[in-house]
Amino acid sequence: MILVFCGTPQFAVPTLESLVAASHSVPLVVTQPDRPRGRGMELAASPVKDAAIRLGVPVVQPAAIKNNAEFRGQLEALHPDAIIVVGYGRIIPQWMIDLPQYGNLNLHASLLPKYRGAAPIQWAIANGESITGVTTMRIDAGLDTGAILMQREMAILPDDTAETLAPKLASDGAELMIETLRGLETGQVKPTPQDHSRATLAPILKKEDGRMDFSRSAYELFNRMRGFRPWPGAFTTFKGKNMQVHRAEPVVNADRFPPGSIAVHDARVVVECGQDTALNLIEVQLDGKRRMSAQEFINGYRPKPGDRLGE
Repeated sequence: MILVFCGTPQFAVPTLESLVAASHSVPLVVTQPDRPRGRGMELAASPVKDAAIRLGVPVVQPAAIKNNAEFRGQLEALHPDAIIVVGYGRIIPQWMIDLPQYGNLNLHASLLPKYRGAAPIQWAIANGESITGVTTMRIDAGLDTGAILMQREMAILPDDTAETLAPKLASDGAELMIETLRGLETGQVKPTPQDHSRATLAPILKKEDGRMDFSRSAYELFNRMRGFRPWPGAFTTFKGKNMQVHRAEPVVNADRFPPGSIAVHDARVVVECGQDTALNLIEVQLDGKRRMSAQEFINGYRPKPGDRLGE
């Protein structure tokens, strides 16, 4: 097929690589404009742009696409059979949806209709799911509401984080997109409308999502830590100072103190949580300091009974 590829993040790169490796014709890659990054805020290309250059595929980076006559002319001149969209980061306008024979095909990192939105991997882990997967779908005018083409399940392992799960889903998704294109060509893959009554949302993450609410159970907090790694992470305060919690684990709780209360047991720092649970802090970091173990935190900050996090 003749395919235009639209994508931006690292998650999209395996799909682009697989399309090229499968000998599809990809005459154009569309990605977001270069953005300032890092401490020096120097302009940096997206992972998809870097991959396209490595693969020898022409790249365009329009600042807007809805009413961009030049960009529209570029795509119409290519007569693509399909437009592949993976994490592009822009709403696809109707003229693009209507352009190719097979439509605009999206790879989404959940088992739709669950976890529609910008952060499906993060919210699936944060909500304690044990199964997720990838979906190929035909884009329509809604938010991840288009007809499903194919799906593949994947187990979420107990130690998975958003960082470890995303590459696995990206790899599975790349294979699924190749299967989907093959099935569309042969007529074996038929679009199936989503059951909108079963939809759940996975909104874009905000900094505040990482704030630890110790009225939640330790298991909820642990899952949110896994899902929100590396950003926004998990954070609270200790004696007015911001504290990042990098590593922790739920533990059996024999104490009965208000949520957020600290108990020190030898080299362990245990925080009271909701539903008679507790969280064992393994590695923390206070503002302006390096990461430290629980023992180092005890030695340096002398937490005592009655101290509470989040105050």
